[in-house]
Amino acid sequence: MKKIAVTRTYLEMVVNPQFQETAWPSGTLIMHSENPTVAFYRFLYNSVGADWTWIDRKRMTDETLRTTIQSPDVKLFILYFRGTPAGYLELDARKENEVEIAYFGMMHEFIGKGLGSKFLQWGITEAWKLPLKRVWLHTCTLDHPAALPLYKKMGFQEIKKEDYEAEIE
Repeated sequence: MKKIAVTRTYLEMVVNPQFQETAWPSGTLIMHSENPTVAFYRFLYNSVGADWTWIDRKRMTDETLRTTIQSPDVKLFILYFRGTPAGYLELDARKENEVEIAYFGMMHEFIGKGLGSKFLQWGITEAWKLPLKRVWLHTCTLDHPAALPLYKKMGFQEIKKEDYEAEIE
């Protein structure tokens, strides 16, 4: 294991942006994965996060991860393109009056195809269907370099930064 310096940025949205709805490309489907299995979730997490050193959920035990992802207040949505998983989005509403976009990302092969920003807009809209005061998320320097600019473009405002050391393999 080696330690690397990381900066985590927290962002929030306190007003529903009400995006202009546009048509999805033919062959696009979003499905809610109800009670996802740990194996399926790890497939998504590892596939999306492989290039970006996602480590947090890899270190969770299966039981802890199962409890989290199968909570009735956690919703997992999969974006499919022509039958292939293209990305996923996890909304965590376990805290009253707020929704965290706990995870959002695209499979490597679908980055840069225009589906990611549209999927994120869809996820933000989905979050605001709940009675809440804010939608929030965090990203860090281990994530895709376009993540932070995309979140700001969607209307998230930076509220806090923190530096820490992460242990990676």
